[in-house]
Amino acid sequence: MPEQIDNVSKTFRVTPRRRRLMRLHKETRLLSALLGPILVLAACVGCSGGSADGGGGDQQANLTVWSWDGTVAKAVPGFEAENPNIKVKVVNAGSSTDEYTALDNAIQAGSGVPDLAMFEYFALPYFAIPGKLDDLGGFGAESLQKDYVAAAWNDVTVNGKVYGLPSDYGPSAMFYNEATLKKAGVNKPPATWDEYYQDAKKVRALGGNYYIAQDTGDPFFLLSLIWQAGGRPFKVSGNTVHIDFTDPGTTKAVEFWQKMLDEGLVNTKVTAWSDDWNRTLNDGTLASQTMGGWLTSTLPERAPHAAGRFKVALMPQWAQGDEVGSENGGSSFGIPAAAQHKAAAYKFLKYFTHDAGLTPRVAAGAFVPDTSVLESKDAQSKANTYFGGQKVGAVLAEASKSVATGWQYPPFFEWARVTYGDLVSKFYTTGKGSLAQILEEWKQRMTKYGNDQGFKVD
Repeated sequence: MPEQIDNVSKTFRVTPRRRRLMRLHKETRLLSALLGPILVLAACVGCSGGSADGGGGDQQANLTVWSWDGTVAKAVPGFEAENPNIKVKVVNAGSSTDEYTALDNAIQAGSGVPDLAMFEYFALPYFAIPGKLDDLGGFGAESLQKDYVAAAWNDVTVNGKVYGLPSDYGPSAMFYNEATLKKAGVNKPPATWDEYYQDAKKVRALGGNYYIAQDTGDPFFLLSLIWQAGGRPFKVSGNTVHIDFTDPGTTKAVEFWQKMLDEGLVNTKVTAWSDDWNRTLNDGTLASQTMGGWLTSTLPERAPHAAGRFKVALMPQWAQGDEVGSENGGSSFGIPAAAQHKAAAYKFLKYFTHDAGLTPRVAAGAFVPDTSVLESKDAQSKANTYFGGQKVGAVLAEASKSVATGWQYPPFFEWARVTYGDLVSKFYTTGKGSLAQILEEWKQRMTKYGNDQGFKVD
């Protein structure tokens, strides 16, 4: 792009060039509104069923799908075989941030908008609230609600309307090295966070670089603890956003993790996804990792030498006997309001997130929140060699169904998560301050930023 935009704000900044494009786009939309009825009538001459945007009857539609999920392409051959009048091109638009920026640019320019785009759950409100995504209610999407995990459906519902279909899911789970825990005298994974704290001390007593966990300021991990503890720091209603990190659930989770950090029970030197992280997973000095269920497909590549030693369990509970979960990641697909082939786009969307297209995607490694897949015999009974023959699918299906509902993200969370990283890095490198102080400063920055963007934030 001609303008130089930093990674923190590039998704949201409006430059003079963009203002000109937006003004041109506004004028174009006005002209379209005047000519719309004539153009629609012309487009529908000779139509026999379906919609005027392609994909119905015998009309030809060429769909463009933006996705960083490689399994989506696996569904294309079967879909095109069933729908010879629709051709699908899946394009990798880069990282999620790259894609969001490109989509915003395309929408503002009035050209190059894809027919379907992928969104992390936390990013969906940013595009849905200002009308950049189509409400899928017109296609009958509400009828699919019963076929998805409740929390995943909540993720794609904004202000009571459905703006996407869930495509993959990350229920929080604890991946633990059974051999390391036994070496520390722990014979079963901790069922509660109190047990986890005691086990952390036993693992640390092994000396050297042995820790029960690592953390260098991942906001999604901390938020997953808050989520599970009943905290709901973000409340969104239309353009109004309320942020509060002092409710009882949030306070309980933050104080617990602060204690873990203060007592040196967490490795704060090793960053997830780094070579050092791979090494600690491989050699067993990192006893566990609480992350999204999608780690099942990544861990074998990261820690091949630990094959047979890792197992999967539900994340520890705040109270003995509870079974409450949370999320750590997951994505959906929506139809941009400016898309050209909406009927055809929804047809493909439903195919690969709900219908026959799920089969090749799951075979390729996708973990989906569709209950028919989670409850299938294959998912429940298939032994995973890497995890020592454990039936991992059954554990993750249970974790998915136990995810608590009611969680919301502010519509500017893509910006907020980067800002959190800037704030928290100093704390993890110096040990000065506290998580509670960082969250309060984070709130202040989000409040200012959100209000500057036209939201009502308090």
